[in-house]
Amino acid sequence: MVDLYPQIFKRKSIRDYYLEPLEEVVLQNVLEQVNNLEPLYDDIKVDLKIVSSDDVNPRMMKKAPYYLAVFSENKEGYKTNIGFLLQQMDLFFSAHGLGSCWQGIPQPKKRVVESSDIKFIILMAFGKPKVQLHRTSNLEFNRKPLPKISDIKNEGYIGALLEAARLAPSATNSQPWFFKGNNHVIHAYSFKPNILRAIMLKKYIKIDMGIALYHIKLAAEHLGKTVRIVFDDAGREKTPNRYEYVASVKIN
Repeated sequence: MVDLYPQIFKRKSIRDYYLEPLEEVVLQNVLEQVNNLEPLYDDIKVDLKIVSSDDVNPRMMKKAPYYLAVFSENKEGYKTNIGFLLQQMDLFFSAHGLGSCWQGIPQPKKRVVESSDIKFIILMAFGKPKVQLHRTSNLEFNRKPLPKISDIKNEGYIGALLEAARLAPSATNSQPWFFKGNNHVIHAYSFKPNILRAIMLKKYIKIDMGIALYHIKLAAEHLGKTVRIVFDDAGREKTPNRYEYVASVKIN
């Protein structure tokens, strides 16, 4: 199994693809990964389908040869679960020479939506990139500095976990997260946008939180730690003003 952790520091969103079909063995590898994704919440039914560009209304976006169409039960935590799941695919594509990009605007055609009995959530484009696949330096990331997203003392492995979260992608690069805690627990909170920003971002904020939580978990496990992601009353009680509690990462 390929270690996905290094991809955190070099992945980027790819928007320009060759439209030729991928080899069958490549698609089978993608499908095998889809079937082995680790959910954040295993009691939420999800459905991921590989579809072609003919199955998607691009809405002024550049086409990709393939998309993952993601469906989910509408249950508490379902958007965070989708972010956690699909970021595994984002890093997997990066590790296997394929580009990918979260797609908030394009929609699957009616026949795709009707092929699942649960709610359509989001698309992820993927394929062979026409542009350079990876970043060459962390300086290429346009991200907030750590003190803007956390008040945890940035020391040792905790600093590495927070850095992994800091580099996570988010819709319009909004970076809606804030983290509190210590060496044993990281509490994750999502920003509550004002009315105007909520129109654009409300759908995506919890998905973004799932992406960041996956980066934290992946980094922790890479460093030999065991983690559990849970709801924690202490974390909820410490929710900062204008933020909403999402989950806590317990670290051993």
